[in-house]
This record gives sequence, C-alpha cells and structure tokens, in this order.
Amino acid sequence: MTTATATRGDERIAHVGLLRRQLVKPEFGALVGALVIFVFFWTQSSVFVSSAGVANWLDAASIPFGIMAVPVAMLMIGGHFDLSAGVQVATAGLATGIMTTYWGLNVYASLVVSLLLMLAIGFVNGYLVTRTGLPSFIITLGMFLGLQGVNIGATKQVTNKVTVDNLNLVPGYQFLKDVVGSTITIGGGQFPIAILWWVLFTAIGSWVLLKTRFGNWTFATGGDPNASKNVGVPTNRTTIALFMITSAMAWFVGNTLILRSGSLQAQFGVGTELIFIVAAVIGGCLLTGGYGSVIGASVGALIFGMTQQGIVYAGWDSDWFKLFVGVMLLLAVLANQFVRRYAEQSRR
Repeated sequence: MTTATATRGDERIAHVGLLRRQLVKPEFGALVGALVIFVFFWTQSSVFVSSAGVANWLDAASIPFGIMAVPVAMLMIGGHFDLSAGVQVATAGLATGIMTTYWGLNVYASLVVSLLLMLAIGFVNGYLVTRTGLPSFIITLGMFLGLQGVNIGATKQVTNKVTVDNLNLVPGYQFLKDVVGSTITIGGGQFPIAILWWVLFTAIGSWVLLKTRFGNWTFATGGDPNASKNVGVPTNRTTIALFMITSAMAWFVGNTLILRSGSLQAQFGVGTELIFIVAAVIGGCLLTGGYGSVIGASVGALIFGMTQQGIVYAGWDSDWFKLFVGVMLLLAVLANQFVRRYAEQSRR
C-alpha cells in the first residue's frame, strides 16, 4: 500500500474541509434554522428585533425550555428519555412552596429538602431503567402519571385549591428572587436573569460532554451500551447519574418559576416534556442515542422562543405554533439522519 493510499484511508490524518467539518457538527442544522427563523420574523414585524421583543423571546426560550433542554439532551445522548421531566418541574416548585408557606419551614431548608426529593426521583427513574431493562419511555411515563396525580392531589389536600401561592410573603424570598428571578433593563427591554443561567448551564453541559470522562461515558453508553460495558464503562452508573442531573435541573427550573411570581399551578409542566425532547432533536440529538449536542439543544429551544413570540408579533393565530412544532420535529429527524450518514462517510 502506497503512502498516498494510507493517507487517504486514515481518518486521523486525512484533510477535511471547513464546510465538511461544520456540516458534521450536530448543532449546525439548528443554527441555520435559527438564523432563517430570525430573519423571517424580522421581516414580519419590527417589534421582533426591538429590545422588548428580544427580551420576550429570549425569556420564552430560556425557561423552562432552554434550561431543561440541556439535561434532556445529555440524557438522550446517553440513550434514554425522561417523559416525567415536565411534571418534575412542577413537583419541585410545589414542594418548596408547600413546605414554606403552609408548613412554616425555612425557605432555604425547603429548597434543600425539595432538591433531595428531586434527586430521589431521578435515582428511582435511573435505577428502574437499569435494573429492569424496560425502555425508559415506559418507566418515565409511569413516573409522569404518578407525579401528575401527586402534584394535583397533594396541592388540593394542603391548599384546598390547585395553586401554591404567597411564597413572596416568606422571609428570604426577595434575595432568592434577585438571584434567579430578577430582570435587567437594557434599552427598554426587561431581560430575565434566567437567560444568564441558561447560557451558564449550556456552557457547563457542553464542557462536561466534550471535555470530561463522564461525557465520554455518556456518548459511549448511548452509542453501544453492551460494547461500552465490556470495555469498562460504568453504563448503569452513568445512566442513573444522567436521570439525577435531569431531576436536579427540574428542581432549579421549578423553584425559579415559583420564585419569579410567588405562585405555581399544580398542572404546570404537563406537555412541556415533549418540547424539551423536540428541542434536543432539532439541536441534533438522535433518538437512538450516542450523538448530539447540548449547544444544539439550546439553539432548538431558542427556535421555539423566537417562533412562539414571532407568531404573536406577526399577528397570526397562535394555534399555528403547534403545526410548527410538528413540522420542525419531522424535518429535524430527517436532517439528523442525513448529517449522521454524512459524518460517517466523511470518516472513511
């Protein structure tokens, strides 16, 4: 075999053009889609690009969609889904609110207890998936239904209504609101500080996936769990950790929401888990696991935020948003399959 032939056949030293390198990145398609949608709604309404308009669609994108898209994407890369992620957000906020405003527990102690509760829920999800071998879809669907019933039943039992409120009256509330629920005025727009938390969590999630051993374990577990286990990857431990990370982030989002307004509906979160998953898919995560990007998932959430508010600014019927979700999901799955095949061919 000649040197030239060896060079062409070795992916480690073969020359790869700039365009090809960008195309094989999971988040590339989402970035292009976000740019197209931004330009489109810009042409439909000047309010869309005003300071107030940008603040509104960034707010819609950041919480709960953007922040929750980070752990959901990591879990999907690890080969699993969590259909209970949406109602877990409500569980976390309701638990803190009930313990604080109705049971008289210190707000900081309530936050710690609710965090432990959410970590326990994530552990149960991960443990059942690894021990039973059942699809995570089934396990977390059961958790979804169970938590939905608990959220409504427990809230009615304690408050005689389906809302937990008056958190803004307890000591320590204002400080916590300033940390996670305050806003920053820029050019007339009220930008929630949650946007900064979203950027921070996206950066941390990307670093963990691409620069740490746990990130390697996540990709390996989602790509081929049996082969990974044979070479020493702790696949069960990784799976449980990913479910617990998802629940911990649900704790952060749920408590951020209740701290922003002082109240939270017991029915909140039902249906949002699908948006989390769709955002991750649009961002480049494969439904089969082992491939994806946290940055892409955040861009997918950004697309939702821009579209949700852009439809309003354009004066359209908001029902068109649901059509958009379905179309974007189908297009993203097809695009992800193409990119994955292109990436595999580029390595040959």
